[in-house]
Amino acid sequence: MRILYISQYFPPEAGATQTRAYEMAYNWVKLGHHVSMLTEFPNHPSGIIPNEYHGKLYERSNIDGIDVLRVWVKASPIKNFPNRLLFYVSFMFNAIFAGLFLLRNQYDIIYASSPPIFVGGTALVLSKFKRTPLVFEVRDLWPEAAIALGELSNRLAISLTTKLEEICYQKAILVVVVTRGIFERLKQRGIQEEKLLFIPNGANTDMYNYSPDGRARVRKELNLNNKFVLIYAGIFGLAYSLETILEAACKLVNETDIFFLLIGDGPRKADILTLAKSYNLPNLSILPEQPRQVIPDYLSAADAALIPLRQVEILKVALPVKIFDAWACERPVVLSIDGEASEMVLNVGGGYIIPPEDPIKMVEVIIKMKNNSNLRDTMGKNGRAYTINNHSRSALAENLVSHLEKFIAQ
Repeated sequence: MRILYISQYFPPEAGATQTRAYEMAYNWVKLGHHVSMLTEFPNHPSGIIPNEYHGKLYERSNIDGIDVLRVWVKASPIKNFPNRLLFYVSFMFNAIFAGLFLLRNQYDIIYASSPPIFVGGTALVLSKFKRTPLVFEVRDLWPEAAIALGELSNRLAISLTTKLEEICYQKAILVVVVTRGIFERLKQRGIQEEKLLFIPNGANTDMYNYSPDGRARVRKELNLNNKFVLIYAGIFGLAYSLETILEAACKLVNETDIFFLLIGDGPRKADILTLAKSYNLPNLSILPEQPRQVIPDYLSAADAALIPLRQVEILKVALPVKIFDAWACERPVVLSIDGEASEMVLNVGGGYIIPPEDPIKMVEVIIKMKNNSNLRDTMGKNGRAYTINNHSRSALAENLVSHLEKFIAQ
């Protein structure tokens, strides 16, 4: 098959969206399919486009067999509503132009991944003019999630994006969802069940695994030997209450053998850095975003992973990739949310569930885990086994493309 994959975010940007897009496309290429990736100049989450892209409107390259076409976007490190809107809309229009005039190949499928929902606008136009069936992937319910997280409040924008969302569902031959909660919500909204396909998030279990050498290297570099280390690695985004980690660190400041390590970048990074500076915590370190290839070493260096989601109703249908990355490296997780993800963690026996935004409960669980290494090891091994059997990126990619082939054959 020839697949045009539209994802605004793509490596070298870091994040769950970027990783899923790359892993799907890479594995499809390995299976013998041709994949063109239509994406942006890298800038997310910093909002800064690297110097090598300045003065360009587009750039073509080949990454591991994937034909990548990048287009210019109006990026900005200031994440207010006007800048976000310009960012999304500039990608939509530039990607439409590039898809029509620079990608002249015939495709069997256009595969569009949302959010941002404006990717759907690009896909609808290209699907119509290229007369190619559209498959629409829903990683988060947008604009519903954006409203709940305070990212979107403009009434006109909400109305227009909701309409665009509905049109995407109507025009797509298949709607791929990453959680069962999203599956059920879309069914309740009238999307036919036979049009919905559940393909969850997962981990590259070849890249993400426990590394004794990586653990030793990172712990030596960061002077973490003889420390019990809790890690958060990922986007400093609106869905996460990283303040809860800082408050837990405050309460444990006299426990000199417990250390907190935060890694990443994102729209809330400046706020978290300011708060950490005000707390003056000797038991916490915040590192810049790291290359995806070395994250398994950092996870291996930790003793447990913290995933502190906020107390927001829409997040109950979330299934964070961070869970599978940690489990693939045999690290237990401490997750703060009710719903699909917490049920999975409990059923697998891969960690602890605590109430969202509750540093006292986080402290209690950290002490409990620190004092029971056998339980931690069991939880980590449970998580890795479950991830290999149910959330391997390569197996998920093969499952998804087999469904796409069936639609093409009809």
